[in-house]
Amino acid sequence: MKSSIKFEYSAHYRTSHIVNRKEKEIFIALHGYGQLSEFFLRKLHPIFFEDRLIIVPEATNYAYHQGFSGRVGANWMTKHERETAILNNNNYLNALLQSFLLKYPNKPKIKVMGFSQGAATATRWVSQLAVPVDTLILWGGGFAHDLDLGKASENLQGTKCYIALGDQDEFVTEESIQKQDELIKAMGLDVEKLSYPGGHDLETQLLAQILEGQKLDDRYLLKNV
Repeated sequence: MKSSIKFEYSAHYRTSHIVNRKEKEIFIALHGYGQLSEFFLRKLHPIFFEDRLIIVPEATNYAYHQGFSGRVGANWMTKHERETAILNNNNYLNALLQSFLLKYPNKPKIKVMGFSQGAATATRWVSQLAVPVDTLILWGGGFAHDLDLGKASENLQGTKCYIALGDQDEFVTEESIQKQDELIKAMGLDVEKLSYPGGHDLETQLLAQILEGQKLDDRYLLKNV
């Protein structure tokens, strides 16, 4: 007979700096499969600013990259007990964000990025989030296929949404692109589709332009992804 139990759990995260309460934005970046927050945060160093607090939560499922020793990575979920993992992720990220918002008399803008597996996790999270998200960036990934499309559409109508894909990303296929287009159409969202030279990795110059609201270089813009 299968049963479940709830208990207190500790999760880890890293930040770009100690909160100074003068930040104008909180940028929450969800890493990809098999990564750790420490090393993912290092990739974001070019976009560190005093008025931008970067928070990198670390997923709570851990495994060795190979065999039974050596490098360890974290992941947001697997197919096993996936519904429980999704609920746990949402509760974790809700609590983490709220713990920071309590520090501010004037709430900063909330910007969210999900990289690779973190992209699907980010879309599941923001689609149930009670506070507005200014910007959602899906990098090397896309919207989760199991979203409540009506709820996601309602929550994201006022959000600036972007999908950024490397032109040599081995995980991007015509089929995955088509599925994303169908989801976006079903939700009625205006999503800026971007491409950059490279594979399954971040391109911080493009990321900086998105976060700072700059006019994006023409080389990044795509009419159809």
